[in-house]
Amino acid sequence: MAEPTGITHHTATLNGIRQHWVSAGEGPPVYLLHGFPETWYGWRKQIPVLAERFTVIAPDLRGYGDTEKPASGYDKRTMANDVIALMDHLGHDRIALVGHDRGARVGTRFAKDHPDRVDRFVAMDNIPTRVIADTYDVTLARQGYWFFTFLGVPDLPEALIAGREETWLTHFYRSWSYDPEMLSPEEIAVYVRAYRQPGAVRGSCMDYRAAAQDVEQDRADADRLIDCPVLTIWGEDFSAVGQAYDVLDVWKGIARDVRGVPIAQCGHLCQEEKPDVVNAELLAFLADWGG
Repeated sequence: MAEPTGITHHTATLNGIRQHWVSAGEGPPVYLLHGFPETWYGWRKQIPVLAERFTVIAPDLRGYGDTEKPASGYDKRTMANDVIALMDHLGHDRIALVGHDRGARVGTRFAKDHPDRVDRFVAMDNIPTRVIADTYDVTLARQGYWFFTFLGVPDLPEALIAGREETWLTHFYRSWSYDPEMLSPEEIAVYVRAYRQPGAVRGSCMDYRAAAQDVEQDRADADRLIDCPVLTIWGEDFSAVGQAYDVLDVWKGIARDVRGVPIAQCGHLCQEEKPDVVNAELLAFLADWGG
């Protein structure tokens, strides 16, 4: 699937790094934060739909895609501040925030650190970092979290993955989807090109290597719940989220006002595998967002 029509690519140096993002549409701002192993391109099935009513901003996170891949700054507080810098650059005082996977981790920290800048938050197929740390064991590792440990090993993943990016990425796309053939070879090729950029594999590894900092930040304010409305969406058939946790119950421990939507016959990449369901839920959740 090609890039959606009507998008514009942008770059600017913000919060000390060169950030890349795409934008589309007009109206109240909605920010889309991607996860691993994706880039902004993971939102290509949402952007045209949301852009009919909203200004859509989809950045590449620090270390990913066409955003800079520095040696540090992958704790979620710093990554949330990357988003704040982007908002300030674009003149957006308050946003609706949608995060998938790693993007939901950034979004969770954003909602806690900057409650006055977020009106509502969608966490898609994500269990917060602190909860994973508190429940991690051999069984959970076998259910799908082995790569948290693997990518956290200094330098070794980069050495093993170099030149094998397509094999590495395709493993996740196939095994994390209810339909293993969900992504076409052409779509996978878009991601492979992104992760073959110099420093891209290291950037994604550094995101995971920040786990100790992320857990420390999360434990420091664990008793303070997110105040804004939260929608959590997850694929029922992903072993590491929907099949491993009571997702709605987990998020009730993170936020005051939570609604949960499980998606049947869906894996981890909800927005790609079940875009019609995800788009309908996003539009309903954003219906009265007026900026």
